[in-house]
Amino acid sequence: MNTLKAEKRSMDVKAKRLRREGYVTGNVFGREIEGSIPVKMLKTEVDKLLKTDHKGSQVMLDVDGQTYDALIKEVDFNPLAGRVDEIDFQALVSNEKVHSVAEIVIVNHDKVADGVLQENMEEINYRAYPSALVDKVEVDVAGLKVGDTIRVKDLSLAKDKDVDIKDDPEAVVLTVVAVHNGAVPETVTPEEAETEETK
Repeated sequence: MNTLKAEKRSMDVKAKRLRREGYVTGNVFGREIEGSIPVKMLKTEVDKLLKTDHKGSQVMLDVDGQTYDALIKEVDFNPLAGRVDEIDFQALVSNEKVHSVAEIVIVNHDKVADGVLQENMEEINYRAYPSALVDKVEVDVAGLKVGDTIRVKDLSLAKDKDVDIKDDPEAVVLTVVAVHNGAVPETVTPEEAETEETK
């Protein structure tokens, strides 16, 4: 688990000014925290953390020497400025289930037997105790063929008795569809597609 250092921030200083000075602002909240704790973190440290962690990841948050086992709840990215403006954290309590999301990661994309993958979901919503939290769920698609479908209930996370899935268990995560009627696999360029159609 990665550690991120933060400092309590004074609300007298505007967030805009802190961002100019190289900080990312945020809040820490949780069952055992009254209200929330406004914090600031060095942008360089946040950028480093987000290379490996993201929304739904568990991190150790060090706020002025006090550590919190925390979940990254929200990451507010500013696309115009190309930077993260704010991050919210939930301080975890071992005996309390929390709501989180896990990214769906498809592996062996190139080993689908035939057809093209159609991905319907990018993440899954669930509740779990801190000990059962994950930030990604891998789906191995090797050997899948046209007509094969993977639903939420088929995911490894859905089979974990310590996890409550909040999405519909019958919802389709991905399916393999045939390539026809001018439909083009994602790996084919538009130029190649035109050539195919004029054959």
